[in-house]
Amino acid sequence: MAGKILIILHQERSTPGRVGHMLRARGLTLDVRRPRFGDALPETMEAHTGAIIFGGPASANDEDDYMRAEIEWSAVPLKEQAPFLGICLGAQIMCRQLGGRVGEHPDGQVEIGYYPIRPTEAGADFGPWPRKVYQWHREGLDLPRGATLLAEGETFACQAFGYGPAAIGVQFHPEVSLAMMHRWTVRGAERMALPGARPREDHFAERHVHDAANVDWLRRLLDRWLASDARHGRRLAAE
Repeated sequence: MAGKILIILHQERSTPGRVGHMLRARGLTLDVRRPRFGDALPETMEAHTGAIIFGGPASANDEDDYMRAEIEWSAVPLKEQAPFLGICLGAQIMCRQLGGRVGEHPDGQVEIGYYPIRPTEAGADFGPWPRKVYQWHREGLDLPRGATLLAEGETFACQAFGYGPAAIGVQFHPEVSLAMMHRWTVRGAERMALPGARPREDHFAERHVHDAANVDWLRRLLDRWLASDARHGRRLAAE
């Protein structure tokens, strides 16, 4: 498969993890941009097969110029109906563009580690889903108006949603490799003291149990997402 995927990252040394590996294995080129550090975003998706906004330590409610710019820019792939994927913060940015709310849990709970997920009837089309997925967030999102709920969780209800023919947002982190998990749990160790967070040893113990299902699900999702380019009459068919 030929084509170029726009990759939007939020930290100087962050990577697209195994999402990047899977895209390259499909013959796609990655166009990595970091707007936080001054990289511009394209005015149109004409030169790109799709776009992915990844996670990061910021909040979609921040008033930084780059965050406002990313939220505004999200209208481009949505309007052009190009394949658009938001992961964690990326899903929250998409949610904000669609007029939805992003915020902390009313009881201060977080999701850091593996947590159960339940597909909805609409989301069953994207299955089989893993029983648990890897999370790393303090804020959640409400289902935006016009979006379709694909998966639910216990602490944060909206875990995945589809919008239009080619956009999908997920609150969890299917891209996390083992090396990334080591980095996150060391550099972000203080977050595992927050209410509801799982201890570090559980992250690795549960990875052995649930990671294979997450990898299989991610492969299927990317194949379906890449085939959803409404510019050529295709769609996710999740509505």
